[in-house]
Amino acid sequence: MKLGRKASGGKYIKRRKKKSREESGQKRIVKLDKDKRKNIRGRGGKKKTVLLSGKFINLGKKKVEIKNVLETPSNRFLARQNILTKGTIVDTELGHAKITNRPTQEGVINGILIKKE
Repeated sequence: MKLGRKASGGKYIKRRKKKSREESGQKRIVKLDKDKRKNIRGRGGKKKTVLLSGKFINLGKKKVEIKNVLETPSNRFLARQNILTKGTIVDTELGHAKITNRPTQEGVINGILIKKE
């Protein structure tokens, strides 16, 4: 039996098209580079600042420069491309740090120190 068909052989017809509010926006990737931000207008006129590339991470009250991306537990290929996501382990001047927020949503990179040098 063909995939996407009823038991009788008839076709399933899509109920409706997606509305513009249901369509996803362009996927954002935060690279390790000089800081670059963009303002986006959301529903109801809400403004969101998103990060496109970043070089610094907030560790508590200190702002520290990121040297390199060491590991990304969710996807090992992201670490090779120096892409910053939540859970990524980065090498900083103070030691290894883990990113605790979603940089694509908030416009900054926050983290905690996990291993001192």
